[in-house]
Amino acid sequence: MQWRNTSENYGWLAIGLHWLIAVGVLGLFGLGLWMVELTYYDDWYNRAPALHKGFGILVLALTLARLLWRWANPAPVPEGRPMERRLGPIVHRAMLALLVAVLIAGYLISTAEGRSIDVFGWFQVPATLHGLERQEDIAGWLHRWLSYALIALVALHAAAALKHHFLDRDRTLLRMLRPGNPERPNR
Repeated sequence: MQWRNTSENYGWLAIGLHWLIAVGVLGLFGLGLWMVELTYYDDWYNRAPALHKGFGILVLALTLARLLWRWANPAPVPEGRPMERRLGPIVHRAMLALLVAVLIAGYLISTAEGRSIDVFGWFQVPATLHGLERQEDIAGWLHRWLSYALIALVALHAAAALKHHFLDRDRTLLRMLRPGNPERPNR
C-alpha cells in the first residue's frame, strides 16, 4: 500500500486528506449559508452553529496535518502545459492559505467573547485571542468574504481537474483518486 507520495503519484494519506478536507469545506460552506438564514425560533438556531464550529475545528486539524504532510512529503510533479504546471501550485497554495485564513477567522468569531469552542463534547479549544474591539464583526466579515473567494478557487480547481481528465486526457485527476501508476485514458 502506497502511503507516501512519489514524484509521479500521490499516496493514500495525501489523497485521503485531500478528499476529507474537500468534503469538509463544501459541507461547512453549505451549512454556513443555511444557518445564517435561521431565525431565533428555528430548532436549528443553536445546533447549526455548534456543528459548524465543531466541524470547522476538525477541518483545521486536517488542514494542519495536510500542511505538515506536504512539507515532509512533497507533491508529485504537476502534469499539463508549462503555464498549467506553473499556475497549479500557485492556485493550490492560494486555496490552502485562504482555507487557513477562513478557519482562523471563524475561530476569532467564535472566541470573541472569551468562550472556548466545544468540539462535539470531545474536547474544548480555548479562546486565546479575544476581547479585541469589533473582533466578532471584523472576523465575521473576513470569514464570509474569504469563504466566497475560497469556494471560487475550489470551483476553478475542480474545473481544471475535469479539463485535465476529459479534454487533455492526462492523469491529473486519476492521481488524486488512487495511488500507484494509473493508466492514462485513451487519447
